[in-house]
Amino acid sequence: MKSYSFTPQGVCAKRITFAIGDDGKLHDVHFVGGCPGNLSAIGKLLEGADPQSTADLLQGNDCRGRGTSCADQLAIALNGALGKQ
Repeated sequence: MKSYSFTPQGVCAKRITFAIGDDGKLHDVHFVGGCPGNLSAIGKLLEGADPQSTADLLQGNDCRGRGTSCADQLAIALNGALGKQ
């Protein structure tokens, strides 16, 4: 399993951590800062998910007209981890 840490830009969360397991699936998605209830739920929902499908789904999600969101920043982090940036 390989672990990743990402510093998001333009959102309330200060750090996003996650792992991509030997099974190629997402594990241990955690946000530091931001909206604790929603971001905790995102981490639970994404356990065992496909990273590329997750990035495709979350990319472009906007929070309050910021042009990004914590979910969008996770998509950016996943694309980086997958070598898609």
